[in-house]
Amino acid sequence: MQTINKHIKENEFKPVYLIYGTEDYLKKQYKGKLKAAVLGDSDDMNYSYFEGKDADPVKITDAINTLPFFNDKRVVIVENSGLFKSANTLADHLKEMPDSTVLVFVEKEIDKRNKLYKAVKDLGYISEMNGVDESSLKKWVAGKLKVENKKITGSTLDHFLAKTGGDMELINAELEKLVCYAMDKEIITTEDVDQVVVTQVSSQIFLMIDAIASKKQQTALQLYYDLIALKERPTSILYLITRHFNILLQVKDLYRLHESNATIAKRVGIPPFAVNKYVAQGRNFKRSILLEAVATATDIEEQIKTGRLNENMGVEMLIVKYSSTN
Repeated sequence: MQTINKHIKENEFKPVYLIYGTEDYLKKQYKGKLKAAVLGDSDDMNYSYFEGKDADPVKITDAINTLPFFNDKRVVIVENSGLFKSANTLADHLKEMPDSTVLVFVEKEIDKRNKLYKAVKDLGYISEMNGVDESSLKKWVAGKLKVENKKITGSTLDHFLAKTGGDMELINAELEKLVCYAMDKEIITTEDVDQVVVTQVSSQIFLMIDAIASKKQQTALQLYYDLIALKERPTSILYLITRHFNILLQVKDLYRLHESNATIAKRVGIPPFAVNKYVAQGRNFKRSILLEAVATATDIEEQIKTGRLNENMGVEMLIVKYSSTN
């Protein structure tokens, strides 16, 4: 991101960019930044956009070879095309692209062995955007609030992020609600957060696992019943509990091998800022217990699918088993 910001500041652009990763908010921001920096805000005459199934390599090739009209530059954006996971001829045409074109790919997943990926790497710049660390995320939230002439304490910010998780698109939406709710108040309080910020299911699962680890059986069950009241299916909750135990197991193993937080986040598929929280929570479980919990949860899921066990009872059994003081 710093490199792209440098290109924008210096008004010196690579012919082709690939922005990919799991953080949709950052990808959206930098896609917009590049377009605005190259063309300005309103030059649609020299702008082409392709998405999904409409991202035909032939049409994209025609667009990137079209010279700009009353401008020095032309921008072509290709989003969620899948072209970096399939065979296509687009890579061969990038070298012949006129200097006036800036091509921007925005993808969720890529294959680094792909011919197009290698061509972009040779000719342009690639940025992987998978979220930010906890410190950067907190600075970003505080900065967004500062623009609205509002402040938030460290403990309230922790409470806010515990409810939202690390998805920046979601955080941005919840911040907008929070600012509107607070109105003329300068300081955002925990009570404000509780009034308007929706607790995400993943955050609820985290709290449930915390309660299980602390042997607070009634608390864990109540969190489960709260999710049921919100119309979450027991099988969906079971999947998330199983996934959470599996993440704890992977984080525990990688941390034991002294891997960095960035490496752990990338390999396990969690936000960088959440790694320390998973490490801390994982300390409450022996590795053997986590292995057993994943196996037990998988067995319960199989029993539910084959009709041998009621889905609600199955989830309750899992929670009771691992939150028991015995």
